[in-house]
Amino acid sequence: MNVKQRTLNSEITISGVGLHTGKHATLVFKPAPENHGYKFKRIDLEGQPTVDADVDNVTDTSRGTTITQNGASVSTVEHLLASLVGMEIDNVLIEIDGPEVPIMDGSALVYVEAIEKAGYKDQEADREYYEIPHNIHYTEPDRKVEMVAMPLDGYRFTCMIDYNSPVLGSQHSAITGISEFKKEIASSRTFCFLHELEMLLEHNLIKGGDLNNAIVVVDKDVSKDELKHLAKLFNREDIDVAREGILNNIKLRHQNEPARHKLLDMIGDLALVGRPLKGHIMAARPGHAANVAFAKKIKAQINREKNKKYVRIYDPNMTPVYDTAQIMKILPHRQPMLMVDKILELTKTHVVGLKNVTMNEDIFMGHFPGEPLFPGVLQIEAMAQTGGILVLNTVPDPENYITLFLKIENARFKAQVKPGDTIIFHCNLIQPIRRGIAQMKGIGMVGEKIVVEAELMAQIVKVKEANKG
Repeated sequence: MNVKQRTLNSEITISGVGLHTGKHATLVFKPAPENHGYKFKRIDLEGQPTVDADVDNVTDTSRGTTITQNGASVSTVEHLLASLVGMEIDNVLIEIDGPEVPIMDGSALVYVEAIEKAGYKDQEADREYYEIPHNIHYTEPDRKVEMVAMPLDGYRFTCMIDYNSPVLGSQHSAITGISEFKKEIASSRTFCFLHELEMLLEHNLIKGGDLNNAIVVVDKDVSKDELKHLAKLFNREDIDVAREGILNNIKLRHQNEPARHKLLDMIGDLALVGRPLKGHIMAARPGHAANVAFAKKIKAQINREKNKKYVRIYDPNMTPVYDTAQIMKILPHRQPMLMVDKILELTKTHVVGLKNVTMNEDIFMGHFPGEPLFPGVLQIEAMAQTGGILVLNTVPDPENYITLFLKIENARFKAQVKPGDTIIFHCNLIQPIRRGIAQMKGIGMVGEKIVVEAELMAQIVKVKEANKG
């Protein structure tokens, strides 16, 4: 039985202080539509830019995970994202009025309890799991980091930490299903070693800590004077080393709480893959940088599989839907600006077009003549013309209309296109055409490689009206 996507049943508001910036921020979790995923909106910035929770947007992993997009950043996102994954929420918009997600008590518990209180509602679309197809490995030999994702019809996670510390020792934690997250993992707090804490304090890098949101492992001899100094820094009367070898500011919630927290961090960082996972993940000595690199490796595998869905073996002998002469009856473009040679597929929601890139085209006389490359801007133009065929196919007399493109977003150029290449463009409607406005996702491929992708918005306009404009 297919599992449905979920969003929140009602809004959630949480406020707190960021661990590293010390800045207060209020979060508002809002229900979001199907296939929305996790997005942050910086409502304190001009234009209220959004930041997708995507591994491609990670810009820093030095003290937590920071994501950046559209000129805006949100840092320390991992605990919040872990809570959404752990509570099996698929779609949510998080409005935030500051640069850093509040640390709260150093765990995901506050977020989990708030999500549980708000409740969830099932949506129409099925949840799209990514099932690990084969073992995916990631290693960092110098740091003794080892990670592997293995096929499993379920969700299992095993984590081991070993800091070569006589106090902390080697610790393991595991869950055998995501339903265990709330009870076994969510309450585990972040931790650091005393020498790290002193370095962070010295460089003013831990402005929001109050020793109630972190386990501090004492990995060296500490004098009474040092303890007094720490107590003063954190506005406490006194502080001491507990029997477990940690500062006595807090009591452990679990004997292996640090290992459980590392598992929590990893669940949050792997949320940046963008799809809920099915598989068994084992990790030794993970950290944010390694988690993100591992997430990128998993996402790259997803993209390779996705690319194969678009791969089309082009048969020059097949009869196209439209050849060049027929295309010219629909599109107003002419040489040298006609960029589509054939239409291979056409339905109400998608179109597949073909562009042969040849050396005798005018552009190659002036565009890198010594190293001929098909310009990215013309790749977008060819994609737009392919999409134009799709849009004009919805009106009765397409020769009396043109498509005016209103917006191009998220354009990415992923590989060079050279003379001799054949680009096959796939354009799919993101939503039904309304009031003559069409929104499309376009992908251009050469063989099995995506060379360009973009989101396009176009308007259908009668030729006479366009001339008036």
